[in-house]
Amino acid sequence: MKLFRIPVAVLIAITLTLSALPSFAAEEAVVKEVEVVSLNTATAEELADALDGVGVTRAELIVQYREENGSFSSVEELLEIKGIGVATLEKNKSRIQL
Repeated sequence: MKLFRIPVAVLIAITLTLSALPSFAAEEAVVKEVEVVSLNTATAEELADALDGVGVTRAELIVQYREENGSFSSVEELLEIKGIGVATLEKNKSRIQL
């Protein structure tokens, strides 16, 4: 009978330990909404707030480029802005609309 008690005690200990751990399946996933911004209408402040790795100074360059060259026809035109490279563009493609 002693041989039966030890495995049962171990099983109970494991069950209690596992029940104390957080349940990842039961928790809802927290999804951060991605803010979408228009390159052709947004202010510098809106661009800086919405785009990752783009501060106010760079956002002002985007607005200046838009004023000098007209509306953006593709997101890849952002590569013409000093300080915006491929990595920054790729990080923000889902946040940009024309």
